[in-house]
Amino acid sequence: MTLRVLGIDPGLTRCGVGVVEVDAQRRATLVDVQVIRTAPDLALELRLLALGRGLEALIDEHRPDAMAIERVFAQQNVRSVMGVAQVSGLALRAAAEREIPVTLHTPSEVKAAVTGYGSADKKQVGTMVARLLGLAEAPRPADAADALALAICHGWRGAPVAARASSGSLTPAQRAWRDAEKSVRTPRLGA
Repeated sequence: MTLRVLGIDPGLTRCGVGVVEVDAQRRATLVDVQVIRTAPDLALELRLLALGRGLEALIDEHRPDAMAIERVFAQQNVRSVMGVAQVSGLALRAAAEREIPVTLHTPSEVKAAVTGYGSADKKQVGTMVARLLGLAEAPRPADAADALALAICHGWRGAPVAARASSGSLTPAQRAWRDAEKSVRTPRLGA
């Protein structure tokens, strides 16, 4: 039983997309990794159109059980935050249209899950992603490694399975994860 997760590191110039499968023993396997690129001098609406179409094509190709997107966080560069938010919106819309559960993860949450340190730098994240997936070297550019780190982090948590359990629209992999989660839960003290 595996959970297929598509991770997205949103950006207007480079949008990383990583797909992994995570089994019940938390072993992650690389399915695909790509970076969708747009030219900075292209009109914003055309960049968003290209990114939206690229994301939709990858989602339809890989048919993930869940999606993980980097949560927009405050930066000093408002333009950069706006671009990330716009691309995140495209991904959220594409997921909703296909009824794929989505979870937003903060960069520090992903870094902590993958490296054990919430303030790890991009090189450390890339190195650990390569190690976890059995790759000879870290995926490049960093957006690719970040997208894979998001997918791995999310796959380890299995979060969307419980959220969709009540909807009756679980995939076979999601049902298996839900059932596996139920079998390993420990009773609460005093219950």
